[in-house]
Amino acid sequence: MSTNRFAVSTLSAVALSAMFAIAAQADVPADKEKCFGVALAGKNDCAAGPGTTCAGTSKTDYQANAWKLVPKGTCTTIKTPKGMGSLTAPMAK
Repeated sequence: MSTNRFAVSTLSAVALSAMFAIAAQADVPADKEKCFGVALAGKNDCAAGPGTTCAGTSKTDYQANAWKLVPKGTCTTIKTPKGMGSLTAPMAK
Protein backbone atom coordinates (compact mmCIF):
# COMPACT_ATOMS: atom_id res chain seq x y z
CA MET A 1 0.00 0.00 0.00
CA SER A 2 2.80 2.41 0.87
CA THR A 3 4.46 1.77 -2.52
CA ASN A 4 1.22 2.69 -4.28
CA ARG A 5 0.95 5.94 -2.31
CA PHE A 6 4.54 6.80 -3.17
CA ALA A 7 3.92 6.08 -6.87
CA VAL A 8 0.75 8.19 -6.92
CA SER A 9 2.51 11.04 -5.08
CA THR A 10 5.45 10.92 -7.46
CA LEU A 11 3.25 10.90 -10.55
CA SER A 12 1.18 13.76 -9.15
CA ALA A 13 4.31 15.83 -8.51
CA VAL A 14 5.63 15.17 -12.02
CA ALA A 15 2.29 16.09 -13.59
CA LEU A 16 2.05 19.28 -11.53
CA SER A 17 5.61 20.30 -12.46
CA ALA A 18 4.88 19.73 -16.14
CA MET A 19 1.69 21.76 -15.88
CA PHE A 20 3.55 24.72 -14.34
CA ALA A 21 6.31 24.51 -16.95
CA ILE A 22 3.76 24.62 -19.76
CA ALA A 23 1.89 27.49 -18.11
CA ALA A 24 5.12 29.44 -17.66
CA GLN A 25 5.87 29.18 -21.38
CA ALA A 26 2.30 29.96 -22.40
CA ASP A 27 2.57 33.54 -21.13
CA VAL A 28 5.51 34.36 -23.43
CA PRO A 29 4.39 36.14 -26.61
CA ALA A 30 5.30 34.30 -29.82
CA ASP A 31 7.70 37.07 -30.89
CA LYS A 32 9.60 37.09 -27.56
CA GLU A 33 11.84 34.73 -25.58
CA LYS A 34 13.04 34.57 -21.98
CA CYS A 35 16.66 35.62 -21.79
CA PHE A 36 18.60 34.89 -18.58
CA GLY A 37 21.45 37.03 -17.32
CA VAL A 38 20.73 40.23 -19.26
CA ALA A 39 18.47 42.22 -16.92
CA LEU A 40 19.72 45.11 -14.84
CA ALA A 41 19.09 45.05 -11.08
CA GLY A 42 15.39 45.55 -10.40
CA LYS A 43 14.51 45.44 -14.11
CA ASN A 44 13.92 41.70 -14.60
CA ASP A 45 10.62 40.23 -15.68
CA CYS A 46 8.92 37.63 -13.46
CA ALA A 47 10.27 34.44 -11.79
CA ALA A 48 13.90 35.36 -11.27
CA GLY A 49 14.75 32.40 -9.03
CA PRO A 50 16.07 31.99 -5.48
CA GLY A 51 16.33 35.30 -3.64
CA THR A 52 13.74 36.99 -5.83
CA THR A 53 9.98 36.73 -6.08
CA CYS A 54 8.90 38.28 -9.35
CA ALA A 55 9.28 41.22 -11.70
CA GLY A 56 11.70 43.90 -10.57
CA THR A 57 13.23 41.87 -7.75
CA SER A 58 16.67 40.93 -9.11
CA LYS A 59 19.41 42.12 -6.78
CA THR A 60 22.32 42.63 -9.17
CA ASP A 61 22.92 43.60 -12.78
CA TYR A 62 23.04 40.58 -15.10
CA GLN A 63 21.90 38.16 -12.37
CA ALA A 64 22.16 34.72 -13.99
CA ASN A 65 18.80 33.42 -12.72
CA ALA A 66 16.85 36.57 -13.64
CA TRP A 67 15.24 36.75 -17.05
CA LYS A 68 13.94 39.48 -19.32
CA LEU A 69 11.70 39.12 -22.36
CA VAL A 70 13.63 40.02 -25.50
CA PRO A 71 12.81 39.78 -29.22
CA LYS A 72 12.91 36.14 -30.36
CA GLY A 73 16.27 35.11 -31.77
CA THR A 74 18.30 37.83 -30.01
CA CYS A 75 19.00 36.41 -26.55
CA THR A 76 22.23 34.57 -27.22
CA THR A 77 23.61 37.57 -29.14
CA ILE A 78 23.24 39.95 -26.17
CA LYS A 79 26.67 40.58 -24.66
CA THR A 80 26.98 41.68 -21.02
CA PRO A 81 30.00 42.23 -18.76
CA LYS A 82 29.28 38.73 -17.39
CA GLY A 83 28.98 36.98 -20.76
CA MET A 84 26.24 36.31 -23.29
CA GLY A 85 22.52 35.99 -22.65
CA SER A 86 21.20 32.47 -22.12
CA LEU A 87 17.93 30.77 -23.05
CA THR A 88 18.16 28.55 -19.96
CA ALA A 89 18.40 29.27 -16.27
CA PRO A 90 21.56 28.21 -14.46
CA MET A 91 21.41 24.90 -12.62
CA ALA A 92 20.69 25.19 -8.91
CA LYS A 93 23.62 24.30 -6.68
